[in-house]
Amino acid sequence: MGLSRKVGIRIAWTLLALLGAAAARDGWQVVQAERLNAQIVAGTLPPEDAQSPAELRFAHAYAQAASGAGEAALNRYGALHADTPVGQAARYNGANLLMRQGIAMRAGAQPGQALALIELAKESYREVLRHDPEDWAARYNLERAQRLVADPEEVDEEPPEARRSAERAATTMRGYSPGLP
Repeated sequence: MGLSRKVGIRIAWTLLALLGAAAARDGWQVVQAERLNAQIVAGTLPPEDAQSPAELRFAHAYAQAASGAGEAALNRYGALHADTPVGQAARYNGANLLMRQGIAMRAGAQPGQALALIELAKESYREVLRHDPEDWAARYNLERAQRLVADPEEVDEEPPEARRSAERAATTMRGYSPGLP
């Protein structure tokens, strides 16, 4: 009885130590995330490198878009396209940026280039909706883009109308049944 009680106590302490280590690791990750969030809110983003978290790269792209550096922001958003939530948000924000640029060009001196930008935005919205069909913001923006530049109508070729005087097929002719022999 005494040996099994000692083993039980050791197992309990080991599990408690593992649980404490996991909690400490999670706590450290929360502290790091809070520091990063505080830097993002303050506008003092740390330098970005290839090993930076996707959230930090997204924040850099968002800051560039807000400052008016649209092309650089589009490049950063493009590097984040993935099937992760951050990648989907980057795709959506990139499409919004393309839409804004397209609307500005449409009102300006180059309305022809606006068509290409709005078409790219529509394709990005469709990608977001393929991943998450319930994304109502992307759905609304896609509808708005389609109002600006309608999708080309798919022309279905209708079969040529049959002439009234054309011979009818043998299957539609009335038959004569002489009966059984």
